[in-house]
Amino acid sequence: MVESPMGESPMGESGDVLVYRRGHLGHLVLNRPKSINALTHSMVITIAAALEKWESDDSVATVLISGAGDRGLCAGGDIIAIYTDAIGTDEKVGGAASASFWADEYALNAHIARYSKPYVAFMDGVVLGGGVGVSAHGSFRVVTERTRLGMPETGIGFVPDVGGTFLLSRAPGELGTHLALTAGSVTGADAIALGLADHFVTSDRLADLAVALETRSAADAIAEVATAPPASVLLQQRQWIDECYASNDAREIVARLESSPHADAQRAALSILTKSPTAVSVALESLRRARALDTLEEVLDQEFRVSLRFTQGTELVEGVRAQVIDKDRAPRWSPPTLGDVRRPDIEAYFESLGDRELRLSPMAGARDRRIE
Repeated sequence: MVESPMGESPMGESGDVLVYRRGHLGHLVLNRPKSINALTHSMVITIAAALEKWESDDSVATVLISGAGDRGLCAGGDIIAIYTDAIGTDEKVGGAASASFWADEYALNAHIARYSKPYVAFMDGVVLGGGVGVSAHGSFRVVTERTRLGMPETGIGFVPDVGGTFLLSRAPGELGTHLALTAGSVTGADAIALGLADHFVTSDRLADLAVALETRSAADAIAEVATAPPASVLLQQRQWIDECYASNDAREIVARLESSPHADAQRAALSILTKSPTAVSVALESLRRARALDTLEEVLDQEFRVSLRFTQGTELVEGVRAQVIDKDRAPRWSPPTLGDVRRPDIEAYFESLGDRELRLSPMAGARDRRIE
């Protein structure tokens, strides 16, 4: 991991994000190492403000984002805050604090994707959920031999967001579907195969690369230290993954996995069956709909609808309770099986929010008028 530059005071900080300028480099350091730099709302606001300032500053040529500590870039969003908001939620309104957080976070994800300057992300160690959102939309995405990347949301009764359904729906074949439904994690080499990263650099070279970025172009600095990635194990499994996941019905996917002669496919079925049946079903629908949308902004608008609806239901609260609060690892999903999830219930997650729509996409207004 790249630690904060020694002997230099940051330009500004929220306490949890350090904002540095060195040479022609603007460097953001996520600084909550005890929680693997999990994102809070204030961190999102600090990152967004720095990016906006640097975009109009001609003395800044490149932006870098990395994580403090030696465990990873970012373990995702602050799910305890989302849980606390959700348990006090009016079922007709949705969590106000979560809505505000997601609105700012998704806007940040979109800004990163269209950022006018090179945006380099050191995706070293753990990169989960919201960590994918602040890295995999960048223009130079660097992974290492330590990278463990994933979208683990279905395991807590939620679905991939932060533009994750946009990225995973565009991965080769059904690799993204496999990752989303199983809530598994992959290596740096796998991340490159999925299209979520670009360059492989050994972790011991990241500090040197950060220094090089102060004076050299991102492309040249990375090219000097990047190496060929190891073979992707995930890519080698693509045949059975494509065969089993080529369906719009989660029950059919699980049945295909269970009947596959490949042991990894059977293990995937067992993994999916431990996840929230509602979350798995809605995640699959999200991916299929995202594949048909043209822009990241449209997908983020869709994810915002789905995310708010999960704060109104039981699954997210129960998943976080079981995995994080009580830690009994025994969630009581409702409904309890994939066969009990009805099609109208899935479609309800995607209905317009009316005045509460995020509207990152210019198409949002026209789409709302069609729905109404």
